[in-house]
Amino acid sequence: MKVLLFGATGMVGQGVLRECLLAADVDRVQTVGRAGTGMQNAKLHEVVTSDLFRPGKYEAELRGFDACFFCLGVSSSGMKEDAYTHLTYELTIAVAETLARLNPEMTFVYVSGAGTDSSEQGRSMWARVKGRTENALLRLFPHAYMFRPGLIVPLHGIRSKTKVYQFFYALTGPLLPLLRRAFPKQVVTTEELGHAMLAVARTGAPKRVLETGDIRALLDFAGRSR
Repeated sequence: MKVLLFGATGMVGQGVLRECLLAADVDRVQTVGRAGTGMQNAKLHEVVTSDLFRPGKYEAELRGFDACFFCLGVSSSGMKEDAYTHLTYELTIAVAETLARLNPEMTFVYVSGAGTDSSEQGRSMWARVKGRTENALLRLFPHAYMFRPGLIVPLHGIRSKTKVYQFFYALTGPLLPLLRRAFPKQVVTTEELGHAMLAVARTGAPKRVLETGDIRALLDFAGRSR
């Protein structure tokens, strides 16, 4: 399996990259981003570009992939809707439209978030924009899956690059394992997200929009099937 990964330097992307590199059935992982990961692995190939908004510039590097894991995103904190839309909806769809043309049967997994508004009409700005993005992706790809994780626990030394999240994890770090046991349908780890994305790329999923509980159920089913 050949996997394309956007956002590999972020917290979720780091976790997904780790699991892709460890997976025996993944023979190529290609990251696309504004910076390299700094990792060395025979499976890993990297495309570094200063202009992600123009995928035509790196289109030749986007052909022949079985799956795309789109983990690229920004915090909406302090942002106005037009700026957040530009960095969330417009960027994602610019890439996705190119990929749908080049790899129409690929599995496309988009990391959204718990509380995303599929109606696109709610009061929460970020939820409306994420919902609009999800809906567009579901129309573009027959094999598109929206991941809506709640609280994400970083494992294996992975850290968020967002200062607000760094502060949150510094305060709550010792409690996260307890929260995960107490609220299994609201908490997922970076490792579990990586495993779940690979499971969807291999066999699909019964739902196209997966909340944290659905992601955990998918992992349970994949474990029983092995």
